[in-house]
This record gives sequence, structure tokens and C-alpha cells, in this order.
Amino acid sequence: MVGREFGEPLLTVSEVAQVMRVSNMTVYRLIKSGQLSAVRVGKNYRIRRSDVDKYFTERAVHVDEEGS
Repeated sequence: MVGREFGEPLLTVSEVAQVMRVSNMTVYRLIKSGQLSAVRVGKNYRIRRSDVDKYFTERAVHVDEEGS
């Protein structure tokens, strides 16, 4: 299996917290509530970067500018 690609790299909770600029506890809460998908590896969680991007995309706020 040497050299085989397994897809995108997985991020740790700390890495996701840094990207999102929140605490580790906030990331754990998002995972527990089902808002952020994660994979359990032993006792730890790993998160795909694409799932972090999806979280942001789903919660994006679009402001319409009105010319008043």
C-alpha cells in the first residue's frame, strides 16, 4: 500500500480551531451537535478540510446592497 493516495489530508481539532479562529471546545461542540462532520481516529477526531469549507459555505451571509 506504499504510495497509495487516501484522499485529502485530515486536520486535527486544533488545526480546525486555528483556521476558524475559535477555541478547541467550540470545534468539539460543532462536532457533537452534528454541524461539523468529523472522523473518529482512536480517541481523537479528524476533520476533512472540505468539511470545514462546507461548514463555512452553508453559513455564509449574503448582504444585499440597496441603493437608497
